[in-house]
Amino acid sequence: MEATPGYAHRWRAMISISIALIVISLDNTILNVALPSISRQLGATASELQWVVDAYVLVFASLLLAMGSLGDKLGRRRALQAGLILFGVGSLWCALAPSTTALIAARAFTGIGGALIMPATLSIISATFPPHERPRAIAIWAATFGLGVGIGPITGGVLLRFFNWNSVFFVNLPIVVLALVGGYLYIHESRDEHAPPIDVAGVVLSIVGLFALLFAIIEAGELGWGAQPVWLAFGAAVVLLAAFGWWESRAAHPMLPLSFFRNPSFTVANLALVLVTFCLFGWTFFLTQYFQSVLGFTPFAAGLAALPIALVLTFVAARSAAVAQRIGTNKTVALGAGLAAIAMIYWRLIMTAETPYLVFMIGQLVFGTGLGLIFSPATNSVMQAVPVRKAGIGSAMNDMTRQLGGALGIAVLGSVANAMYRAEIEPLLASAGQIPDAVREAALHGIQGAHVIAGQLTGGLGETLVATSNHAFLAGIYSAQIVAIVVLIGVSVLALRFLPAEARRGE
Repeated sequence: MEATPGYAHRWRAMISISIALIVISLDNTILNVALPSISRQLGATASELQWVVDAYVLVFASLLLAMGSLGDKLGRRRALQAGLILFGVGSLWCALAPSTTALIAARAFTGIGGALIMPATLSIISATFPPHERPRAIAIWAATFGLGVGIGPITGGVLLRFFNWNSVFFVNLPIVVLALVGGYLYIHESRDEHAPPIDVAGVVLSIVGLFALLFAIIEAGELGWGAQPVWLAFGAAVVLLAAFGWWESRAAHPMLPLSFFRNPSFTVANLALVLVTFCLFGWTFFLTQYFQSVLGFTPFAAGLAALPIALVLTFVAARSAAVAQRIGTNKTVALGAGLAAIAMIYWRLIMTAETPYLVFMIGQLVFGTGLGLIFSPATNSVMQAVPVRKAGIGSAMNDMTRQLGGALGIAVLGSVANAMYRAEIEPLLASAGQIPDAVREAALHGIQGAHVIAGQLTGGLGETLVATSNHAFLAGIYSAQIVAIVVLIGVSVLALRFLPAEARRGE
């Protein structure tokens, strides 16, 4: 007797879901490798390159709650298939874009497809797998996402050795086709059979409010936290999201029932995911710069060097359900955050401009293990706390917290590191004396600018500038690491104190 609709083909459906998930997670990191080529061939400025990345993130994250709710009402397989088609069309548009403006528009369009795909994958798992198998399936989901993020830079590096920049978008097309065929054959349609009317006001307020919040965070990383556009966007976000909360508390059929937040399995697990992705995204933002600018790795070698975290995360995440079942969700998440904090402390002690990679890699193995112990149990806690009929909105909330945490991590830790970089490099540049003003200004903007200018200088001046910028960059990383250590220890305490050992079922 089938436990749930689609039970007989559940593992084949899991393969199709994993393929769809790979195209999303791969797209998050594969593009970064292609940005220099896009800049050269399309003449994109640094600001335009930033929007090639951010246009997708803004649309994707802003629509997640709305699309998750829509999937619950209209059908999750239908949402997944529609999202894959839109993502494929967007990827083709990106690959054929004749200008930077067209590429930015295409990336924004692709975000619509991503926002349909991401919550649909997790909600289909909740609707297809019975409760006793669901933690294992969610563990595979978390492992697949981590694998896609990890292989993105490597895949991009290989493609760019043989093809043009648009190959990083063309590669999405066969993956999309595979996912579409697998979804058609093996994924059973599911929806909330008693779905209320669409909460139009809630949808609009959530989209505009999240857009304003993410825009403010992204611009804060570029313009600084005190810039007027940043504060205006933050102000708009506060007003709009407060209005969203007010409306959802009074609406007859709310898109996001606020009763979910009374369940600590939902609220605490989501908060843990925000804080952990805050540290992960912020840290990986520095990691590739450290490998390339300080240790002198090529982009391809830097991608390989970053791979151990993703591989260990994938391996551990796939097995984390068994750990959580044995010692409890709270202790598993706390252990993972503690291991991640230990890795960050280790890096704080050993990172220099001469650290051997194998010494550095020890921290990667510990860090990846910690993250692998967090993501799957925390995600399972969120999904178990939400009734299956609301799996789409629960999945969307889980996905949105990751995007919000990642954007905050890059903006906040980037600001902390940049402030310390400037504080350290200014007196060092002043003491050098003979560095021209133009060179000094370029060095103040970041380590990459300092290294580019250093290559144009003669005598020992270039070497002095490289050593000075490396020292300042590492000082910035040290400051960001202290913030990340405090946050990770906080996650460990939060999980032990407030996260239930076993997820409390949502009604």
